Amino acid sequence: MYQIVNERGEYNEAALNDLNLNNELLQNMHYWMLKGRIMDQRFLKLHRQGRIGTYGPFSGQEAAQVGSALALSKTDWVVPSYRESLVSMIHGTSLKQFLSYLKGYFGGNRPPEDAKLFPIQVIIAGQVPHAVGCAWASKLKKEDSVTTVYFGDGATSQGDFHEGLNFAAVYNVPIVFFCQNNQWAISTPFEKQTTSETIAQKAIAYGMKGVRVDGNDVLACYQVAKEAIEKARKGEGPTLIEAVTYRRESHTTADDWTKYRSQEDVDAWVKKDPIVRFERFLMNKGLLTTERKEEMVKQFEEEIEKAVKDFEGTPLPPAHETFDYVYEKPHPQLLKQREEFKNRLER
Repeated sequence: MYQIVNERGEYNEAALNDLNLNNELLQNMHYWMLKGRIMDQRFLKLHRQGRIGTYGPFSGQEAAQVGSALALSKTDWVVPSYRESLVSMIHGTSLKQFLSYLKGYFGGNRPPEDAKLFPIQVIIAGQVPHAVGCAWASKLKKEDSVTTVYFGDGATSQGDFHEGLNFAAVYNVPIVFFCQNNQWAISTPFEKQTTSETIAQKAIAYGMKGVRVDGNDVLACYQVAKEAIEKARKGEGPTLIEAVTYRRESHTTADDWTKYRSQEDVDAWVKKDPIVRFERFLMNKGLLTTERKEEMVKQFEEEIEKAVKDFEGTPLPPAHETFDYVYEKPHPQLLKQREEFKNRLER
């Protein structure tokens, strides 16, 4: 398993030098990881207060998301599942837009016009074939863009995952398959998902490169994602990346993790916290202080609170607008149903 920075913040100097990262990028990684953790905890509280709908937390997976997302170019496509909140924001989604999605507003899952970002996919592995199609289109159009598709370990048990990998390899499309192996597919542990020792080794069967990386090491995730993206951009084929990490919270707010895993298991992984690890590294390099972190926390809390306030000040869309999101061009029967529904509500 590839690693650059260990749990104590110690690092492989040769690997770090090969990365040739500037201080601005290192601090940007920390910016997004810390912001993501605060945002994630705030969204959990909003759900408990009944102010948003079902939410899939990602605390513990910040390094995998931030490292891979910052390796992408803005011309590259991102195809997320429901847990890639940070990836989507780094690639162009605003806090207000994401809150709109969580509240179930019409158009809340519509990506920004200027972002190469697919809508959030809730169906497990359903986004994998779509992503392969996107990458194939880029190849046919002779574009320079690469597609990265995100999914969890549970998705590797779905047929869509295997069909997607097989097609991508056969047609040599520019895509990176990024699996965040957070050890649990709702209540099913990783060892009951597969008898393979790793997810990365599944790449062998499809004739593509497979890489296993420490998903709690943001620098290692950045490095392997960057190499896979550059490989795909050169026309050298797809890569399957397995980022080994851990979901600290429940699968979603509709789930209760205490029913199927022990506190000891969670505590063991909390000691591998990706943010604590990277902060130790940054402090050792003189790029972060306790005072600076406290300032950032306050800044993020205020920014998130403002976004929530702005969002909650937005009026609810009328219910009859549901019909506007069925087809691009509505047919007469749909328009008639819309009018009947609107009239019924008004009565």
